[in-house]
Amino acid sequence: MSEERSKISLRSGGKRKNRPTISSPRQISAPIPQDNGMPQPPQLPPGATMADEPRTMRPRPPPPGGKTSDLVKKRYSTRFGHMPTDFDPSSNPMPALPDFEKYMQAQVGPPPSRGGDAGGLGPAGREPPRVDIRTLRDPNFAPEQYVAEVLGEATEDEIRDYEDALKQLKARAAADLQQNVYQNRTQFIKISKEAEKLKGEMRTLRNLMSELKTNTTALRASSNSADSSGGLGPEFSMSKRDRRSSITDRTALWSAQMQTLYKTVEGSQKFLPNSQGRHVVQNAGPWVELDNATYKSRRSMQIFLLNDHLLIASRKKRKVDAPGADARGPMTKLVADRCWHLLDVEVVDMAGTGDSSNGRNKLADAIMVRGGGQNESFIYRTEKPEDPEKTTLMLNIRKTVEELRRNLQSERDATNKAKETINYFASRDPGLLQKTELLETLSDIKDMLIEVDGKQQNLRWVESQMDELDINIALQQIEPAVARIEMLKNLASGLKNNMIAQDFISFKVDERCARLATLVVRELMNSHNDQKKTKRNVTWLVRLGFEDRAREAYLEARSEVIQKRSRQCIFQGDLHLYIWEISFVYFTVIRNTVICFQSCFPPPMMSACVKWAKEEVDAFNVILARQLSSAEEGGEVWTECVNRAKEHASMLSDVGLDFRNLVGRNVGTSATVSGGAPVGLGLS
Repeated sequence: MSEERSKISLRSGGKRKNRPTISSPRQISAPIPQDNGMPQPPQLPPGATMADEPRTMRPRPPPPGGKTSDLVKKRYSTRFGHMPTDFDPSSNPMPALPDFEKYMQAQVGPPPSRGGDAGGLGPAGREPPRVDIRTLRDPNFAPEQYVAEVLGEATEDEIRDYEDALKQLKARAAADLQQNVYQNRTQFIKISKEAEKLKGEMRTLRNLMSELKTNTTALRASSNSADSSGGLGPEFSMSKRDRRSSITDRTALWSAQMQTLYKTVEGSQKFLPNSQGRHVVQNAGPWVELDNATYKSRRSMQIFLLNDHLLIASRKKRKVDAPGADARGPMTKLVADRCWHLLDVEVVDMAGTGDSSNGRNKLADAIMVRGGGQNESFIYRTEKPEDPEKTTLMLNIRKTVEELRRNLQSERDATNKAKETINYFASRDPGLLQKTELLETLSDIKDMLIEVDGKQQNLRWVESQMDELDINIALQQIEPAVARIEMLKNLASGLKNNMIAQDFISFKVDERCARLATLVVRELMNSHNDQKKTKRNVTWLVRLGFEDRAREAYLEARSEVIQKRSRQCIFQGDLHLYIWEISFVYFTVIRNTVICFQSCFPPPMMSACVKWAKEEVDAFNVILARQLSSAEEGGEVWTECVNRAKEHASMLSDVGLDFRNLVGRNVGTSATVSGGAPVGLGLS
């Protein structure tokens, strides 16, 4: 084998020596015949095709070669004939590639179907223009330049297809925008409700923390002054039996205390008129008023602490020789001198502010009361040194002031809460401001619970239903809105034991019901020619309780149709033709109106339709009398016109109405007034 390979050479051989010589190019005028021994294809006549001839198998020429070609084939050939026994080509299939054309059609729209060939190319073999969403989203998008580049060479069909694709893209964007707006509104309403709920919880938590602080301060002060006494004196002594937790007994006790105070302190009722809840907290006993400059004693006083005021009474000698005076009474009496509200004054302990004499401060047992309307200051000192009444008075003043401020804050919070409630409901329903009685009860009904389908719901649930109803009305979803209004009306009618909540819900529902009825009435007047839509709109209005308004709107719309159609009839000299057109318009519209009214409205309302038809016939008689005023009554022209009108009036018998006797009545006499005087412009 090696010897044979050494003899064989690819560059030498007998065949290489006998290779043909390439000649210079030459001009030919006919196909060069192939006479190398291979069969030639048959010559076809002009106009014939290969499909017309029976197909024959063309013999394939044997490939040229020899030992060299056999050796090359044998060297570069490999046989794969033995496959593994466990080989399964379906166990690991090749993943399918995504269809890019379907993806682009889903994003932009189907490819244009008009114009171009079957392959989606234009007439000139180019691809038709497509909508590029990324280019349209570019903030630096130039419309004129984009249109010139994309549609510069487009045909009319391609431009129409491109316009359709843009319209589809616009419609899809508008639908997405509307859906986003609806979702954003729903989320905003939900977040507003959660914020309002959180605000109420924070307000409650703040009140609880304030009460906890007040109770802790009071307990600490009580523990520090456990040995102190807080009696009111012999006039205001209370036994354990009188100290009860009942509100009625406590109110009676406070009233008795105030009556005793009025009898004991002369002129006290002028400063402290009797009011609910006012009572005496402490009778601080005898005090001495000091001069502000010299701290010398001026007169003897007595201090009374009430739950909201501080009363200062001066001790004066009683005139025994006065007429009518009781000789057995005490030698001194108490006269009201000054009185301040506790929140208007400040009580300061004077201990440590004065000079000391004989090792003791002169103002150790003194207090200063400053403030009031004129911003004055007064100094009072206990008669007995180191009297515990001073400590008890200061402690009680602090406790009473703190309680007053807490009560005032609670009232302020309640007022603010009521204002917030009023503003909240009034901002949603401005018409609520005209309901004064309902506004006064808003703060009470905010946390009120009502029973809905066996569950307890507050008025926030009612507000959520009103929000849903507003959304239905705004989106003109009439059927869901009518169903929700019926549900809320039934809910309000079921609250017979809760008149406040019933009035509140009824007011809100009635306002939205009127708004929805206006929308349906407008739709009824626009589509009164369609019996199906008319019946649907009338059914909605009847369910809302506005059947009278539906009847008036429908008949008014039909009257406008009669006026519009009759004005389109123009008199051109032929009186017979004009009367025929007018009568045909009037009685045809009246007949169609009665037919539609019978199928859309309840039977008890049919009398209103008959009355309307009678009025329209009277209006036709006015027109007929005006047109026949120049014709002789009973003449040929007059009789023919009236007969034509009665002939058209006979079509009302199809709907159960017979107005033929009314047509033409008083036509001759209506042309003139009483006395036969003609009526016209310029005639008196």
